[in-house]
Amino acid sequence: MNGEPDLANTATEQAFVEFERVQKSYDGEILVVKDLNLSMPKGEFLTMLGPSGSGKTTCLMMLAGFETATHGEIKLGGKPINNIPPHKRGIGMVFQNYALFPHMTVAENLSFPLEVRKIGKSEREEKIMRALGMVQMQDFAGRRPAQLSGGQQQRIALARALVFEPELVLMDEPLGALDKQLRETLQFEITRLAHDLGITTVYVTHDQTEALTMSDRVAVFDDGRIQQLAPPDQLYEEPENSFVAQFIGENNTLLGKVSKIAGDQCEVTLDDGEIIDAKPVNVTEVGQRTRVSIRPERVEMNKERLSPDAHTLKAEVLEFIYMGDIFRTRLRVAGNDDFVIKTRNAPDQVRLTPGTQIDIGWLPQDCRALDA
Repeated sequence: MNGEPDLANTATEQAFVEFERVQKSYDGEILVVKDLNLSMPKGEFLTMLGPSGSGKTTCLMMLAGFETATHGEIKLGGKPINNIPPHKRGIGMVFQNYALFPHMTVAENLSFPLEVRKIGKSEREEKIMRALGMVQMQDFAGRRPAQLSGGQQQRIALARALVFEPELVLMDEPLGALDKQLRETLQFEITRLAHDLGITTVYVTHDQTEALTMSDRVAVFDDGRIQQLAPPDQLYEEPENSFVAQFIGENNTLLGKVSKIAGDQCEVTLDDGEIIDAKPVNVTEVGQRTRVSIRPERVEMNKERLSPDAHTLKAEVLEFIYMGDIFRTRLRVAGNDDFVIKTRNAPDQVRLTPGTQIDIGWLPQDCRALDA
């Protein structure tokens, strides 16, 4: 349509990407995205993380322009983009399936978005070689996608998203089809490139490790809503609800009832009668059911290392697994047979046999009383 602004070079404001009360329904009844409010500053690397069907990819597709919001407004650089077609938004896209043109060479694939933008031949060639240099693929300009490995194709897809120097790049599970080692290599390369070039990046994945290692902030999605939006360390160390605690990393839970609340401490009576201290996160009253959360690496089973402030419980060893850099011990604690401790592979670590009774402990501030 004539008169639509090209948003590739808009003036920047503090919030570069904004979702304001955005909803999405495909059938007019069920909302797959519910009242989403989210703002991103320029240059941020934000990951949308969540299980299948949580709404994260739909949000990405609405930002790209491939889906339309049922309600609410999406802004880029302070300007509404709901009615602007994808090609006018000036956004780079990288997909899991690469989406390269098979009949074109690598150089021709990269040239395509530049030709669409009416960029001259000599400038196109310069931009293509610069983009290929960013992903260490300068020597592959004359090859076709079928002559490249999966990792090489994904590098070309990334170069194609960057070649026209967009201010915003969207990535939808871009490393999902690659093997573990290559995935880890590309995680660091993508993060380095995004920060070096100052590109605002929205990255969608269901891989927790990917989200934690790559992002400035992570938005954890479930049931069409953001459950928590925070930097990776805060998300892991300070989950705000049971879903986030369970979804991000490994986590131990013990069920019980709040028996006392005093400021930033509460007392929880576990279902087996044991009483422990915890930090009340989203429990507010005595008698409320709670799921107490403790990370495996915060639990100590060496008596000499236990702090005087530590809370101790009896435990029975069910499994002791050597994992190279760490030992993973599964225990029966307060009626829970899936309580896990991770300890560093150190010379003083005693190898425990199943059936051994031990004392374990942790600091009250490492224990969070969450929703049941």
